[in-house]
Amino acid sequence: MDEAAVDPALIERWALHYLERFSSSAENLRRVLQRRARRRLGPDHRVAADTMAAIDALVARYCAAGMIDDAAYAASRARERLRRGQSLPKIRAALTAKGIGAEDAAAAIRALSEEAADPELAAACAFARRRRLGPYRRQGDADRNRELAAFARAGFGRRAAAAVLACSDEQAIAELLRGN
Repeated sequence: MDEAAVDPALIERWALHYLERFSSSAENLRRVLQRRARRRLGPDHRVAADTMAAIDALVARYCAAGMIDDAAYAASRARERLRRGQSLPKIRAALTAKGIGAEDAAAAIRALSEEAADPELAAACAFARRRRLGPYRRQGDADRNRELAAFARAGFGRRAAAAVLACSDEQAIAELLRGN
C-alpha cells in the first residue's frame, strides 16, 4: 500500500472510533494511531513523516478542544484502580504506561489522598476482598506468610498488609478504614 492509504481523514475516523469506545490520554491515542498506521501499511513500510505530523496535529487539536484531558483521565484511572485494590506504586506505573506525565500522575495520586484518609490502606482492603485474604478468606485457609507475600507481590507495604490481615471480620475492616 502507498502512503496515500493513510490520509488525515482516515486518521480522524480511527481516532473518533477509538475515543467512542475508550477514554484515553494524548500519548496513548498517539500510540494507537501510529500502531494503526503501521498495521495499515504493512511490515515492509515505514510510517511517513507527514502521517506522523497529521497524527500529532490531530492529537493536539483534540487536546485543545477538550476531547482529551490527561489530568482528568489520570484522576479517573487512579480512582478506578484504587477501587480494584491496586497499590499506589502500581497505579503510578500504570498511568506512566498510558503516557501520563509525571505532574498529572502525581496530581492524581494526591487526589486519592483527599478521597480516602489512607488510600494505600483502602486499596489493601479492596485487594484483600478481591483475593479473599485476611478476614475475607475461606475457613481453614490461613497461611499468614502466603498472604503477606501476595500483598508484597501486589506492591503493598508491610504496614498496610499487616493491618488488613490483623482484622478479624468485615466490621473490623470498616473500622480500620474509618481510622478507629
